[in-house]
Amino acid sequence: MTENGQVLVTGVGAMTPVGADASSSWSGLLAGKSGVRALDEEWATDIPVSVAASLTEDPAASLPRTEARKLDRSEQLAIRVSREAWQDAGAPEVEPERLAVVIGTGTGGVLTTLGQDDLFEKSGARRLSPFAVPMLMPNGPAAWVSMDLGAKGGARTPVSACASGAEALAMGLDLLRAGRVDVVVAGGVEACLHPFTLAAFAQMKALSPQSADPESVSRPFDVARSGFVMGEGAGIMVLERAGFARARGATAYGTLAGSAVSSSANHITASDAAGQVHAIELALRDADLTARDIGHVHAHATSTESGDLAEAEAIGRAVGTHASVTATKSMTGHMLGASGAVGALAALLALRDGVAPAVRNLDTLDPRIDLDVVRGENRTGRWNAALANSFGFGGHNVSLVFTA
Repeated sequence: MTENGQVLVTGVGAMTPVGADASSSWSGLLAGKSGVRALDEEWATDIPVSVAASLTEDPAASLPRTEARKLDRSEQLAIRVSREAWQDAGAPEVEPERLAVVIGTGTGGVLTTLGQDDLFEKSGARRLSPFAVPMLMPNGPAAWVSMDLGAKGGARTPVSACASGAEALAMGLDLLRAGRVDVVVAGGVEACLHPFTLAAFAQMKALSPQSADPESVSRPFDVARSGFVMGEGAGIMVLERAGFARARGATAYGTLAGSAVSSSANHITASDAAGQVHAIELALRDADLTARDIGHVHAHATSTESGDLAEAEAIGRAVGTHASVTATKSMTGHMLGASGAVGALAALLALRDGVAPAVRNLDTLDPRIDLDVVRGENRTGRWNAALANSFGFGGHNVSLVFTA
């Protein structure tokens, strides 16, 4: 691929249940740290789930109070993490019309929606916040970040359930390749830990009912897995056209070499190996790579039996069994719309550092899974390319390919 078609990652940011920024989150994953905790809030006594993966730090803590009070927690996350990524990229000097923002989310400002509805029911319309609408809008995170950075090249919001953050990165790649902009701030955010959302996911039997040992509940690929753990977080990358980045002397983490988005179109919640295979194969083709070129895979792997098995089949069919496979939701829980962006970040840093974090809580690999899953200890190696998968309710399939 010519330099004009290359897209570099020049900055990263994150807030997760294992770290308050990208560096500490990556260190937490390599240390096998768990961000899953017992819910000790009073409201948690009335719902069938008693564990979740919450942030290590309040995103509002680093924002002025007058600013934070106008923002939903997801918007606070987006601004905090985008600022981190922007500074990490060296705050590129770019024309406003050549800078775009793409931030995906699964539920948007659902905490505001539910909180303001409670207030409306109890106290009436006059008690509602005048900021309620911009706080609950799914496009709020992207809009606020575009204003914060002065980005006039577009503020976009893919809402594709748990594939949202990964789809935002794919969209950013397309914008840059098309020459519409020079820089894109892209990723995903999610903040929806609330009794309603937890109860709703529990009602559909998606969440694990286990609680005796919170840190051991999320266990992708393990024979004893019992459902996922809901988490919150954000992951953001600064993407740049290679020519633009090199002209300003930027240092790159690696290349976002390819992406693909497909839809399974067969079931609203069930995982589908065939649709996932299609996305992986398209992403490889887009990156001009073969399956043998992929040395490492960051799996979506949520810790549900059907989801883990479908993805394991898809990886085996589309990539093979030679690549190392990891699943960091074993530590962060499932951050829904943010998970794809954080998983992509983990894949990128694995390439940069030559180390992949072991899957936590993987005591007994499901015998139906024929993959080289990293367990016990972190895996070291020098890989040239990595695949990051992300899938969502609705049949959304996104695969991203990074090169060192």
